[in-house]
Formats: sequence, structure tokens, C-alpha cells
Amino acid sequence: QVLLVESGGGVVQAGGSLRLSCAASGRIWNNYEMGWFRQAPGKEREFVVGINWSGGRTNIADSVKGRFTISRDYAKNTFYLQMNSLKPEDTAVYYCAARYSGSSTTPTANRRSYDYWGQGTQVTVSS
Repeated sequence: QVLLVESGGGVVQAGGSLRLSCAASGRIWNNYEMGWFRQAPGKEREFVVGINWSGGRTNIADSVKGRFTISRDYAKNTFYLQMNSLKPEDTAVYYCAARYSGSSTTPTANRRSYDYWGQGTQVTVSS
């Protein structure tokens, strides 16, 4: 069982930055994939970024490429989403997720493949 707890959401002006954290408890070992998704009102949950826990390979959605980055801290069992140059369209509830992939390949963007989810944290970008 893996428990995920997000933190770091809030309100920020357009052009600003936020860093989200996702603390994982339980059996996070090699060959896990960790991802960030977001869901805006009236829209489906969409993939943002993902990272392979052991190999460090990343996958980043085109909509945030060049602005968002994902990283991990082994010692803290935590991974992060650094969001820069935020836009009003980035406003959403952000969720972290995890799944066991059994390999060190590029993380999947398919939300249905992820088994564990955090409770979500609201990010609001004002114009």
C-alpha cells in the first residue's frame, strides 16, 4: 500500500511560481512511476508530468514543457512539481499519483494506469 499526501498549493499571480510536494509512505522502490495530474472544473483529469523513481526518466505534457519540472528526493521519499511562469489556464486541482511499472522506462501519461492517488491540492492562478 502506498499513501500519497500533496502540499504546496495556493493562489499565485500569472507569471509566478509554486512548488508542489508529494510525500509518499509505504513501499516505494525501484521501478515505480510517479506522476502529477490536474483537473480543472468541467474537464477531465489530465497528465502533467511523470518521473521514473529509479532511473529518473521523465515525461512532460506539451502544455507545460519548459515551465514545469518534476524531481524526487530519495531520502525524504518525496517528489516535487516545480511550476514556473504560471498561467491562468494552469488553474486546477493537482493530484500526485504512483504506480508500479516493473521497469525504468518513460512514465506513462495514462491516468488509468496509476494505482495510488493523493487527495489533491488546489492551484489558482490569477490574471
